[in-house]
Amino acid sequence: MDFTAVAAEAVLRAGALQKARYGQPVDVRHKGPVDLVTDVDRLCEDAILETLRARAPGHDIVTEETQLAKTGSRFCWFVDPLDGTTNFAHGYPCFCASVALAQDGVVVAGAVYEPLREELFTAERGAGSHVNGRRLKVSATAELKSALLVTGFPYDIHEKTSDRLRYFNLFIRHARAIRRDGAAALDLSFVAASRFDAFFEESLQPWDVLAGGLILEEAGGRISDFEGKPIGLQGAQVVASNGRLHDAMLGLLREDRAAPSQPRPAVV
Repeated sequence: MDFTAVAAEAVLRAGALQKARYGQPVDVRHKGPVDLVTDVDRLCEDAILETLRARAPGHDIVTEETQLAKTGSRFCWFVDPLDGTTNFAHGYPCFCASVALAQDGVVVAGAVYEPLREELFTAERGAGSHVNGRRLKVSATAELKSALLVTGFPYDIHEKTSDRLRYFNLFIRHARAIRRDGAAALDLSFVAASRFDAFFEESLQPWDVLAGGLILEEAGGRISDFEGKPIGLQGAQVVASNGRLHDAMLGLLREDRAAPSQPRPAVV
């Protein structure tokens, strides 16, 4: 079975729904103070689940919006039906659908679809990654001072502002610039497409990073946690780069961990 084609079919169905509803009123609910879910998230999830269950019956599925029972299958799909929900709800044109497949704990296929530009990013392990059929290749940027980075902030940033800005403050002193677009799967795909040179973020979930991570790797990039270890099927801390910048970024993170902690001013 062509699992990449299945992932592509699933995200294309979700993307069509996103495009049709973009700019229209949506039903917004709160999972947390700034963590939103809309009726479009649910519609996209239903479309993806319908596709996966029809094309790959018996496979396990992990999705952002619904906890599903597992069967112990060797195959597990990871689904983000609408990555960038806050953007979508505000009419900001940066969101996507993301689907990845792991076999025996290794991600083997993935697809990310951005419907407004109609860009379909796909990857199969060992066979490269593509956008709309064109082969992807990471940038050649070799120094952080010449690099455009991208990041995101966890949903608890209002409660832990200083902690959550820590890595932004670290890298902004060394990079040319940093952007924050609010859709990790798309950020990773853009690193694969040489639009960004590297990505970093913490407190992510597997469905945020697994498809985009494979797309990046198959474009010649590198992805790890903040200590340089493989992320496996997790995504708690992610550094993803064109490969040339990776050791420098990990070095800055090591220096930051080794530095003595500074007392923080009291809040009055």
